[in-house]
Amino acid sequence: MEIDVIGNALPPGRVEEAVAYAAASAGIEEGHVAIEFVNAERIAELNETWRGKVGPTDVLSFPVDEDDEDPLGERELGDVFICPEYTSDLVEAVVHGVLHLTGMDHEEDEGEMLAVQAEIMGWLR
Repeated sequence: MEIDVIGNALPPGRVEEAVAYAAASAGIEEGHVAIEFVNAERIAELNETWRGKVGPTDVLSFPVDEDDEDPLGERELGDVFICPEYTSDLVEAVVHGVLHLTGMDHEEDEGEMLAVQAEIMGWLR
């Protein structure tokens, strides 16, 4: 897994571990993910532009190839933006964001994504 970490809110090794667990939970072993830690102004701008919501939020995910025909091959999963000022647990935000990149959506499933997230967090603690 190729992981770009932009910003220093967490040690890169910790980010890489969280990304690996979240991606593996969807059977993805190879691919590229970018995790960027941003300030409140930047995440508010992204939130309004892409979600139509005013103000900052904790984490935003932008999947690139979630509908890839070969989910076991190398993928460009996408980008995750995290605002440390609005996030109580940065590792959990990484896991949450990457689960969205794998196609999971807690707003549409029956609690599956949040259950997977909780299980992964148990492994990472």
